[in-house]
Amino acid sequence: MEATLTLPTVAPRTAINPWFIAGTVMLATFMEVLDTSVANVALPHIAGNLSASVDEATWVLTAYLVANAIVLPLSGWFSTLFGRTRFYMACVAIFTVSSLLCGIAPSLPLLILFRILQGLGGGALQPISQAILVESFPREKQGVATAFYGMGVVVAPVIGPTLGGWMTDNFSWRWIFLINIPFGILSILLTTMLIKDPPDFIRKTFKTGLKLDYIGLGLLATGLAALEILLDEGQRSDWFGSPMIVAAAVIAVVALVAVVVWELRQTDPVVDFRILKNRSFAVAAVTMYAVGFILYGSTALLPIFLQTMLGYTALLSGLVLSPGGVAMMIGFAIVGRILGKVQPRTLIVFGLLVSALGTYQMSGFNLNIDFNTAMWARTLQAFGLAFLFVPINVAAFSAIPREKLGYATGLMNLFRNIGGSAGIAMITTMMARRSQFHQGNLVSHVTPLDPGYGDMLAGTASTLVGQGASAADAAGQAQGLLYGLVQRQALMMAVTDTFFVLSLIFVAMVPLAFLIKRSAPPTGPIHVD
Repeated sequence: MEATLTLPTVAPRTAINPWFIAGTVMLATFMEVLDTSVANVALPHIAGNLSASVDEATWVLTAYLVANAIVLPLSGWFSTLFGRTRFYMACVAIFTVSSLLCGIAPSLPLLILFRILQGLGGGALQPISQAILVESFPREKQGVATAFYGMGVVVAPVIGPTLGGWMTDNFSWRWIFLINIPFGILSILLTTMLIKDPPDFIRKTFKTGLKLDYIGLGLLATGLAALEILLDEGQRSDWFGSPMIVAAAVIAVVALVAVVVWELRQTDPVVDFRILKNRSFAVAAVTMYAVGFILYGSTALLPIFLQTMLGYTALLSGLVLSPGGVAMMIGFAIVGRILGKVQPRTLIVFGLLVSALGTYQMSGFNLNIDFNTAMWARTLQAFGLAFLFVPINVAAFSAIPREKLGYATGLMNLFRNIGGSAGIAMITTMMARRSQFHQGNLVSHVTPLDPGYGDMLAGTASTLVGQGASAADAAGQAQGLLYGLVQRQALMMAVTDTFFVLSLIFVAMVPLAFLIKRSAPPTGPIHVD
């Protein structure tokens, strides 16, 4: 059955210039997305300062992701209960206060607790910001507005590691949290002045029939928490060789399946999974999962490669990534101008192929590549990503009724964040397993019977003798140097394998994009299945 829903072609919210509203919601969202990656490079400093191991300090990341993932799909329900603008301001306030507490935390357990609070506050900022943005612009300008907003969401993970490394090296790891405070205060002030709930916003309370779905909320929180633990701790715990990981996997599957079944039977669900019945939204959500998977995975892998294998500093590796952010901005500007003339699925296919090409170029890296080679490959990949983020969101939300936008944006951001966690877990696992595989193959040639190895060993030992080492010491040192070379080459081959797989994922998503329905003209009716 098909119904027609006609949305107004002018901004329904206020007479305030909607671009001021776009800047306001992007400010808080940029701050929140930046915080998902800015702490990565500071973990060794956090561990040393708080007398903990690096493995223990990784819970600073895991705790935030778990809390963030739990709140994301609940944003629509909480908006209905408290009012969208009021809930948004509360989230910014919680995020800002918890950032202060993180910055002054005296111990690791307290830091983890405050990071949980920070994740709970920040989780709803992205979906609520998107809902406010869509409602503030007429349909013919929503593509441009989404492109402007997308700059903050997609560029933040790119500059996060570089900014975090610079602040940690020059000041203290505590500043990666304290820097949020002035931006949070500014966001609250601007929101108070500029943003109000639209007249047609339907708010329900417990007195007017809204019920708190304890079972659905509990199942969702349990399932997502178990899933995040599975993804974040899997490689360190040898995956299903660990009873803890097996238990987390079982709990995640049972709880997430149960919450879907339960919520589909509720009249006021905490998460409205019925939205996934819309084919365009479902395909767009899966595509966004893949985008998050590759964006977060490659953004984590490339700095590791540059710093540990090529000897780049944090600043220099950041300079490799930064032109990609500029390319995204240019891409967003182009998409915003042509989106009304070109079908979103066409742009998605173009973005997938361009990003696949950039990622495939990374699979050809070696230990002798120069700065420009790494920078241009990343820039090409980032340019393609700009043609994915905006069209995916437009294709997803164009067929969603206005009253369902809060639920839809929450689900879309949940897919991206879970994809990002899975992407980081995949590259960590693949790097470890493929480097072991390649090292095993390479070591088979490191024998006295291999002529090439014998010549290299003799030449290296001779050089060391010429530098003053004894013959016996030179022989041992030469073997150690050549084994280190084997390890580097094995790791390098693992890096290229990982980038190649990521490029294949981009290509594999192309047929799926054609399942997205053609969009109606920007000023016409929207058809909802």
